[in-house]
Amino acid sequence: VLDTVCLLISYFLLQAWRHGCSFPGSPCKGKALDFIFVIDSSRSVRPHDYEKVKLFIRDMVQFLDVGENRTRVGLLQYGSLMQNEFFLNAFYSKEAVQEAVGQMEHLASGTMTGLALQFLREEAFSAAHGARSVELGVPRVAMVVTDGRPQDSVEEEAELTRQAGIEVFAVGVGRVDMATLRAIGSEPHSEHVFLVANFSQIDTLIALFNSTLCTEIDFCDLGDHGCEHDCVSTPDSYMCRCKEGFILRTDAKSCSSECRAMDLMFVIDGSRSVGVDNFELVKQFVISLVGAIPRSTRAGLLQFSTTVQSEFTLGQHSSLSEVQRAVAATRYMGRIGVSHTAVFLTDGRSQDDVSKWASLAKSTGIRIYAVGVAKALEEELRIMASPPEEKHLYYAQDFQHMEQIAEKLKSQFESCEGTRAACALLHLDSRSQKPSAHWVKVG
Repeated sequence: VLDTVCLLISYFLLQAWRHGCSFPGSPCKGKALDFIFVIDSSRSVRPHDYEKVKLFIRDMVQFLDVGENRTRVGLLQYGSLMQNEFFLNAFYSKEAVQEAVGQMEHLASGTMTGLALQFLREEAFSAAHGARSVELGVPRVAMVVTDGRPQDSVEEEAELTRQAGIEVFAVGVGRVDMATLRAIGSEPHSEHVFLVANFSQIDTLIALFNSTLCTEIDFCDLGDHGCEHDCVSTPDSYMCRCKEGFILRTDAKSCSSECRAMDLMFVIDGSRSVGVDNFELVKQFVISLVGAIPRSTRAGLLQFSTTVQSEFTLGQHSSLSEVQRAVAATRYMGRIGVSHTAVFLTDGRSQDDVSKWASLAKSTGIRIYAVGVAKALEEELRIMASPPEEKHLYYAQDFQHMEQIAEKLKSQFESCEGTRAACALLHLDSRSQKPSAHWVKVG
């Protein structure tokens, strides 16, 4: 009896609203929802009943506070296949939504309710189609209207839909299996599952949905929330939010314009390819950044080349000015004024093409001394040797005469005394008769 009374009250409220009567406050005023209608458009829905469903949707929309930053509305209908009428980001006014509802056409096919729930979850409530981020706390609500038994399984798809955070209202018309409606709708079923005898009675549910969907407690209005800037009401409580350019302090109420403290480690390249002048520019870059970071920041500096060197650690300097002075005093790891020299010794023809690699080595600044013995080819020695040839190309008839070449090379190396040289010696492995490289440091 009570349910009948409620339906009658709802019916008369709806008729009064349709005829221009006003009620205190706007329905769902300020309530933000992502709301999607899922409509059974199967053959069992007769054409004149289909028009009643469209009227029901338009009346429901009238109660919603439609807008891009308020309630967004989507609509899909299903039969044997899915047909999306419009997604959540298609229209942002009641008039546009209601006009689109009026253009719906009856599918008159099967009843694939499970397929509809899958599409609802995976496509209709996607960010690409207008669903807002879960972090924003905008409720995701779907209303499924059906008049028959589904031709596919709904239990699993309905459960996955609810697990995805979607609140589902199930509206059955006529001889619908209540077990199916309960499988579709969210809990408690007393607030989410509804059954009416025919399509003429479906309008009586609108006031009930208005009460369920639009009633919420604004916790920010209950008392002194203590938020320094903005208070945002949530379904269970409230949270404080700071204006742009400010951050929320640890007390979760007050705001600060100062950035959060951080540990900042600079890692700079000190390899030979950088060079002294560019390294100084890098240092100036770091110094300028240090001048812009918050005072509470701890800074450190690493320099790397073939090894990694810690210039100073986090917290080693107590002020940013000390950090800047330490950066300015950092010395370049790259070796300055170092010549790179290679001595190649061979007694025969190379088994591969030496011209490419000799040219590449010399292009990187390596000075090459080519020493040939016995059957070494003069042509290959000339290719390998750096210019001028009279200083970099040597030949001995046999290994017993190599001492003379050694004396000439030593005199050249000694003339560079006071500089640091990195030299490579490639000599003949007498056991294998194949060249093998042994790198040694001299000078």
